[in-house]
Amino acid sequence: MPEQMNEEIPDLNLFMVCEQLQHGSVSTLPDTFHFRKCREDELDIWKSMPFDNPGEAIEYQGFMTDYFNTVYADKKDLFYETCFFVCNAKDEPIATAFIWKAYDKFNSIHWLKVRKSYEDQGIGRALLSYLMARLKPGDYPVYLHTHPSSYRAIKLYSDFGYVFLSNPIIGHRSNDLEECLPILERHLPEEDFRKLNYSKADSKFLNLLKPIRHEEF
Repeated sequence: MPEQMNEEIPDLNLFMVCEQLQHGSVSTLPDTFHFRKCREDELDIWKSMPFDNPGEAIEYQGFMTDYFNTVYADKKDLFYETCFFVCNAKDEPIATAFIWKAYDKFNSIHWLKVRKSYEDQGIGRALLSYLMARLKPGDYPVYLHTHPSSYRAIKLYSDFGYVFLSNPIIGHRSNDLEECLPILERHLPEEDFRKLNYSKADSKFLNLLKPIRHEEF
């Protein structure tokens, strides 16, 4: 494993796609945890989940509220039906993720996050396994947008069959793959970095994104 660094990783864009699940990467949740759906009275908990400390969660609460209102509010019943938590033995949410049909056009992974104090227990892998197992063959491909600071999640996505999209522009956003690869190389184990794969998005997918301005994906 690379030596831990104090490098501040820039907030750049990366895009990935999975055409078919790699079943060998699927795992189950440790016995002391369980899955359940997010409840309406837990929306503030969900908004805080992407952040590792309470100060960050407070700082970005407005952003998360605006994002929820823009992307999910007019389909909130679907949000609460699809948004999953992993909970500990006290039923406290410690991880979240869900599959969302972005722009009503294609499936995408949203907001995969495990609280820092629960990392390295196989929870993220089990959560992604749980979500991907619910998909049917016709639900693929599945896309996601991420950042180089999420290199741990990127390794996980790669294990499941996700590959990087290499097109320079995805929708209205730049795809910063070339700039991100040296960052990932510094933070990922050499073997995991070598396993990363790449593909070009087809024109049908790119044309679908062109007229869309808000960031639902």
